[in-house]
Amino acid sequence: MSSDSAADGLQLNDPQTLYRRWEDSQWSPFAVDLERDRGDWRAMDGPRRELVQFVLASLMVAEARITTKFAGLVAAHGSEEEATFLATQQVDEARHMQFYARFQDEVLAEPQAIAAHVERARAHLSDGFRHIFDEALVRFHEELIAAPGDLAAKVRFITPYHQILEGTLGLTTFKFVTDYLREQDLLPGFVEGYSRIAADEQRHLAYGTWFLRESASADPAMAEVIRGRIQDLLPDVAEALQPPGEGAFDALGVDEGALAEFGLGALNRRLAIIGIPPEAKST
Repeated sequence: MSSDSAADGLQLNDPQTLYRRWEDSQWSPFAVDLERDRGDWRAMDGPRRELVQFVLASLMVAEARITTKFAGLVAAHGSEEEATFLATQQVDEARHMQFYARFQDEVLAEPQAIAAHVERARAHLSDGFRHIFDEALVRFHEELIAAPGDLAAKVRFITPYHQILEGTLGLTTFKFVTDYLREQDLLPGFVEGYSRIAADEQRHLAYGTWFLRESASADPAMAEVIRGRIQDLLPDVAEALQPPGEGAFDALGVDEGALAEFGLGALNRRLAIIGIPPEAKST
């Protein structure tokens, strides 16, 4: 079982090692204390509320989609160890959705079914975000279900799922939002839950990077498949990383290009680990 240090603290492990890491990393979305968050939310002004609502909307829609469009990857497993780890990732995604729904119920809004929260959240999202999650991811998942033994289909799904959705959009949003909330001493329960989610996603990202590196090494044609999927989605990624409204970047305390620079820089470093010359650029 190999373990390699990668970019940004990422540890590349085989699926069995990642499964054991999952066993040691359990947490409950219902054990996070949200009491202070309720008071913080009541006291927050309009621009800060808008920023949090946008972030939570993005997270709710993302987790709902990636929880329900993942079973095809489990079915396409290459070994029992890989199947076992992938099953844990699907559990993680469901846990994340439960945390965001609980935060909506107990802090932001009246309790509702998760589907109602997700539907309301869609009103806050960009066309680029919708294209990635509602069109591209759905299409790649359908292709994988139709051909679970096709390596290219598996690579086409894992590339946007792990490298774009989790590794670029997910971790970039996490860094800048939690940095902001910690600096402002706001919503500590949300920061705690989101931090646990980000730790889970580092494990998922380690699997995706490991798998793509193994695939590109075994079949050089897979490098072009990976590069093609990333280049196709980059315009939507750049749009999805734009917070809503004027002054949003000022609220975060960052320059307008900082989010894209951080996210695409980390993506390029992972591409180098996979064995693909970094070409990802903001558009």
